Amino acid sequence: MIVLRQIFPQFSCFGSARNEVIVVMVQKVSASLSIFGSTFIIYDVVKKIRNGKKTDPYQRIMVALSFFYFILSFFAFFLGSWVAPKESGWMWAVGNTASCTMQGFLLVLGTMGELTNQTAVSFNILMLIVFGWNQEKFAKRIENPLHIAIVVVALSTAVVPLFFQLYNPACGICNLRPRVGMCGNGKDDEVFFCIVRGNHETVYWAIYWIVVATKMFALIFCTIAMLWVYFYVRRQENKNQRYNFHGHNANNHKESMRIRKILLLYTASLYLSHGVSVFCLWVKLPTSKWFIARALIPMRGFFNFLVYFLPNCLK
Repeated sequence: MIVLRQIFPQFSCFGSARNEVIVVMVQKVSASLSIFGSTFIIYDVVKKIRNGKKTDPYQRIMVALSFFYFILSFFAFFLGSWVAPKESGWMWAVGNTASCTMQGFLLVLGTMGELTNQTAVSFNILMLIVFGWNQEKFAKRIENPLHIAIVVVALSTAVVPLFFQLYNPACGICNLRPRVGMCGNGKDDEVFFCIVRGNHETVYWAIYWIVVATKMFALIFCTIAMLWVYFYVRRQENKNQRYNFHGHNANNHKESMRIRKILLLYTASLYLSHGVSVFCLWVKLPTSKWFIARALIPMRGFFNFLVYFLPNCLK
C-alpha cells in the first residue's frame, strides 16, 4: 500500500476557504489568458496555411506546443474543481469519477506534450544558430520523427495510469494520485484512512518520476541551449567588431541576435512556470504556500503568445 505523508481534507491545500477562493479565481484568470494566447498562435499559423503562405518547422512546433497547452489550460486549470467528484468536497466540484479521470489524463497528456515541444523549440533554434542548419534541412531530416516521438511519449505516459485508476482528485484538481478515503474493519467503530482507488505503488511512482524527469530535462536542455546560443552569438559579435564585417554577414548576425532574444524569452517563460513549481518541490514548501506557482503555471500559453508575436511588434 502507498503511504501518503499528508492527507488533504477540504481547504487544507490552501490553508483556508478564503485562500482556496483566491487561488481558484486567479488560476481561472491565468488559464483564460493562456487559452487566448494558445488559440491565437494556432489561428495565426492556420491562417497562413489557408492563404497559401509557407510555414517553417518553428511555426509548426509552436502549433503543437500551443495545442497541448490549450488542452492543459482548459481542461485542467480552467475547469479545475468543476470536474472533480462532488463527494471530494472541493469548492464547485460537480463532477464524477469519469470526468475526474478525463481531467487527469488530459493534464498529464498536456504537460508531457508542452514540455517536450518546448524542448523541440529550443532544439530547433540551437540547430539553426549554432550548427548552421536552415529550416528546410530541419524539416527534411528531423521534424516528422520529432513530432511522432513527442506524441508517442505524451500519449503513452498519459494512458498507462488509466489502467490502474491512478487519476484522482488532489488539491482541487484531478491529477496523478491514489485516492484516499475512510475505511473500517467492519467489527468495531474504528475508522482509518486508506487508499480506496489507485493502489498501485510501482506504477504510480514510475509515472510520477517520468513526468518529473521530463520537466527537469526540459529545464536543463533549454537552459543549455539558451547559453550555447547566447555565447555563440556573443562570439560572433566580437568577431564582427574586430573585422568590421558588413553586408551579408552583418545581416545574418542581426537575424541570429533576434532569434537569440526569442530563445531567451521562451526559456524565461519556462522558468516562470515550471521552474517555480520545481523550486517549491525542491525546498519542500507546503502545498498551502504554492500560491504563486498555481498562478504562474497556467500562464505559459500567454507567455508563449507574447514571445511568438514579439518580432511583429518590433518591426
